[in-house]
Amino acid sequence: MSLQHQGNTQEKSVQNPQAPVGGSIIGPDGKEIIITEEMVQQACKKLEESREAPAKKD
Repeated sequence: MSLQHQGNTQEKSVQNPQAPVGGSIIGPDGKEIIITEEMVQQACKKLEESREAPAKKD
């Protein structure tokens, strides 16, 4: 499975970026942190920016 997406990306508008997406994590202080759509989008953006070059297809 590849994280590469070629051309067929669709962006969907989110009405409430702070709405929970059905998950949570435990922070360093032991408190539960609800995962929001905005957090997911930020993580995806950082991942895309961190890629240096597309993977070679054999």
